[in-house]
Amino acid sequence: MSARHIAMPEATPLGSVVCGAEAVTLRRGGRTLLDRVSLELRAGEVLALLGPNGAGKSTLLSLLSGDVAPDGGVVKFAGKPIAEWSLVDLSRRRSVLLQDNQLLFPFTVHQVVEMGRAPWRRTEREDEDNEAIAEAIHASDIGHLGNRRVPSLSGGERARTAFARVMAGRTGILMLDEPTAALDLGHQEAVLGLARDRARAGDAVLVVLHDLNLASAYADRIALLRDGAIFACDTPERVLTAETVSEVYRTPVEVIPHPVTGQGIVMPRRG
Repeated sequence: MSARHIAMPEATPLGSVVCGAEAVTLRRGGRTLLDRVSLELRAGEVLALLGPNGAGKSTLLSLLSGDVAPDGGVVKFAGKPIAEWSLVDLSRRRSVLLQDNQLLFPFTVHQVVEMGRAPWRRTEREDEDNEAIAEAIHASDIGHLGNRRVPSLSGGERARTAFARVMAGRTGILMLDEPTAALDLGHQEAVLGLARDRARAGDAVLVVLHDLNLASAYADRIALLRDGAIFACDTPERVLTAETVSEVYRTPVEVIPHPVTGQGIVMPRRG
């Protein structure tokens, strides 16, 4: 069989578990970063990881993506331990945008987005390259950047270029670590709107966020972490209560309903 006829991943039924952690523990420098955490990511959902600084959000994403191996427990991907997957096979099934994604080399915007198609070289899906790249550039609103080189971009433009690279992979699983951190209000909404669209199309989306109200608006489920453990995991309405958020973040908040949507808005209690 030629390399161009490699078996492609099949579409995953909505609601099916695509990856998960089972009682995973991670220690570094004598400190426990994650303590027996279990979590599942399902096709067709946006699952947001929330929590204070140092709670273990990015660490958990790194474990689920296979970038870091746990000291205890197991991470499973498509039903089998992630350690049994090759890096090439993983790269065709999940796309990862890391928090410290640094695009410092003088690549052009187009070249960076094109990197998202690298896993599909010499496969049947290589024929999708041009379409996937063009679609990702348009969706991320970076078409006007033309052949600008990455070092000349603003922080927000770099973030959107990195997001377009992930979108171009068309892997079916998106793992995004703080994708809105460097973006203005409009582009925050646009990026999470795209993530929401991908979930509606059947993709599984795991996203680390700091903004509780963005998570409330776009996530199907929220896993709220504190001190390396999951404090709560459920729908935004059940997780983002004044009592729970105040306890986890150790600061008093109130949750008021949005005047149009009725979704809860988390606000610090002042005065």
